[in-house]
Amino acid sequence: MKTVLIGVGQAGGKVASALVDFDHEMGFDSVIGALGVNTAKADLQSLQFDTVLIGQDRVRGHGVGGDNELGAEVMQSDVREVMGELDGRITAEAEAIMVVAGLGGGTGSGGAPVLTKRLKRVYDVPVYGLGVLPGRGEGAMYQVNAGRSLKTLAREADSVLLIDNDAWHSSGESMEEGFDSINANIARRVGLLLAAGEAVEGVGESVVDTSEVINTLRSGGISALGYASAEASESADENINVVTSVTRNALLTGTSLPNAVDADSALLVVAGNPEHISRKGVERARKWLEEETGSMQVRGGDFPLESERLASLVLLGGVERSGRVQEFMERAAAAVEEAEAREEEANPEEKLFQNEDLDSLI
Repeated sequence: MKTVLIGVGQAGGKVASALVDFDHEMGFDSVIGALGVNTAKADLQSLQFDTVLIGQDRVRGHGVGGDNELGAEVMQSDVREVMGELDGRITAEAEAIMVVAGLGGGTGSGGAPVLTKRLKRVYDVPVYGLGVLPGRGEGAMYQVNAGRSLKTLAREADSVLLIDNDAWHSSGESMEEGFDSINANIARRVGLLLAAGEAVEGVGESVVDTSEVINTLRSGGISALGYASAEASESADENINVVTSVTRNALLTGTSLPNAVDADSALLVVAGNPEHISRKGVERARKWLEEETGSMQVRGGDFPLESERLASLVLLGGVERSGRVQEFMERAAAAVEEAEAREEEANPEEKLFQNEDLDSLI
């Protein structure tokens, strides 16, 4: 799927950069353009593609400090400048636009829904969100930001591919190592999905194409992506169990949104040497996905790729009813209540200066 990436905010820029690098290293050429957008000048300097600094009149290039309301206001004010930078980048070759953002910060969580709404008004291709949820250990402000942003982004985008920060964060990793690991996992999984049907080596029996990805995401709402791989045998007949096993692992342990199983639609992509891919295994795995997800819209196909391993990508559309999403939204709501309670319990001495019965001098 020929895609233009727009990384909004610090995390969005880093994830977009990882995707661009993966696509280039693999030679897929499915990412046909990228733009970084931020309110913090320093966060744009490491990106290897064109960038736009917004909000200079409000924050002077220093960022919005986690204030996603300000992030939304700045994007609303400068959205024409961003759209001007995209003019000529989103050509007839583009089959999709993907707005990438961390949902816990200020610029990404506030600006991504605003930009997505404008893109939908201008372009006829699907506009997807790629949103990264903050981890459970991150502060209440990040939970509140992400809850508000996700609710809005899911309404504006054709679908939001949601990544749980906790899903691919290994214990013992530092915060920086954890983010690097998460970005690498996102790049591998999403990069393979975008490349499916674009750059193939050899001829598969039933190669996945762009329309199948778009149709899987057509239900809108929230989507998730699972991945797993294993060593392949030389004989396709010996790989029946390999295909079914990696598909189970992709859904049950390798998904971007843990415990997201119930779905409106699903797409199974089996990647590997076409001579090693078992059609019987793909069909068995597809039927298992139907039973496990409760969806009658489960598509399946090959992604011919020169490799000694077989991998399964499982794309799920319409997973907003999943326990993980509900649990996160409840946590975000609890964070709002906690913040309000803290405000009410402010130091009584501070409240003396909030007395509206007294006129201030100025």
